[in-house]
Amino acid sequence: MSRRAAIFGAALAAALVITGCGADEKDGGTGGEGGGGAESSAVDAALLGKVPTPEVSEMAGAMGMWTTEKNFVKAGLKKISGYPLTGGKAEWEIPLGGEVCWSSPQATEDGLVAVLFQNDKDDPAVCTEVGLVDIAKGRLLWQKQGLNSYGDRQMFDEVTIGGGTVAAAGTSAGAGWTTGGKPLWTPAATEDEKCPAKGFAGEGEKLVVVRDCGDTDHPRLTLQTLDPATRAVKSAYEFAQGTEDAHVVSADPLVVAVDDGDSPGGSGITEFLSLDDSAARGKLLATIGTKGGKYGKYDAECASTNVTNCSQLAVDKKTGTLFLGTQDAGAGSEADNDVVALDLKTGKKKGTTPGTADGALIPMGVDEGGKVVAYQEANIVDEAGGAVWRIDPATFEKTKILQNPGRSYEMEKRFETDRRLLFAGERLYLGADHVSEPSEVYKDKQPLAVVFGAK
Repeated sequence: MSRRAAIFGAALAAALVITGCGADEKDGGTGGEGGGGAESSAVDAALLGKVPTPEVSEMAGAMGMWTTEKNFVKAGLKKISGYPLTGGKAEWEIPLGGEVCWSSPQATEDGLVAVLFQNDKDDPAVCTEVGLVDIAKGRLLWQKQGLNSYGDRQMFDEVTIGGGTVAAAGTSAGAGWTTGGKPLWTPAATEDEKCPAKGFAGEGEKLVVVRDCGDTDHPRLTLQTLDPATRAVKSAYEFAQGTEDAHVVSADPLVVAVDDGDSPGGSGITEFLSLDDSAARGKLLATIGTKGGKYGKYDAECASTNVTNCSQLAVDKKTGTLFLGTQDAGAGSEADNDVVALDLKTGKKKGTTPGTADGALIPMGVDEGGKVVAYQEANIVDEAGGAVWRIDPATFEKTKILQNPGRSYEMEKRFETDRRLLFAGERLYLGADHVSEPSEVYKDKQPLAVVFGAK
């Protein structure tokens, strides 16, 4: 099984109700229309395993979920654990000594993930610890801190890994290390930069950074593609004045979600920008707007002011396509939503995959076979479990491949407010990004993560 399995990471603040337009002319044309989809090939999935939720008196961070050839790996309460792929007792654990604040959503090809966590020895405990974890071997390779000019440890907001460099950024400064643990730049060297880094995003051999050359009331954001080892700027693109936040959806191809402070439904996305960073001056290829209706056209979301961690979308590099879910399938349809394919070179619609009346259809990623993978949410009205579909990026036809049991519908729905999804090895993994206090509403205790798959 490849680590390049379809992955979708999300830290959702709330379940959004989005009204959109699946076949709006503003999307840039009618494009192709996919068929209704086949369901006969779907496997009746079973709940294979659960990761229990630890007892806590207040919410704690547990951001991170991955798979390897041997393990399903989940960040938990102050640790990262490796479980059998079908669930069960942890085969290994890495204690971290503090809550997990942030983690890179995807592992590198050799199984490395960057993790940001707290140090419980501090009072108060804050996010100062950067670690590199080998999830293939179940080992914390190293743990580092970044010192500012006063010799104090810098607090960071997020961390990523790209091009062999682990990069962290915080409110006032950033730091970088090689995967071997050698310092590349420090907070002391960056805290007085004219344009400090808001955050880094890494993918494969690429490392990009969003910098702010303005002030709190008047941000002036720039995106730079860097040499990961030296931070030399290879390409730069300046965002339009009034852009408050920029979130890197994909580093390769380069797709950014920007927010002018008036994003629909609190999604953090005013529009998507497709950029060409092959030259010193970045070039805008296409703009895809999200405004329309009361809550916006598309059911996608980015995490507040952070540079990474956008969800409910998929980018297909091979075909140069952005896949987004809508909440309204159009007149005459009973479906909750469609999945719309948008050309990253032109911004125009290439095609539509009709949704299903059984539950909202959410793009998760692209699998190793080149198919887009989408999660169908559980239906609380019909008491039906969720499902997984594959979408052909050429024909836009969908095929259901996994149907979850109806008796698990409530548990699936409870994941929606703090959800991370991953599909690998024909199994669906659902996990929470936080360890929460016991619910006063539900009888059953909610697990931290679950695995669905063939019996």
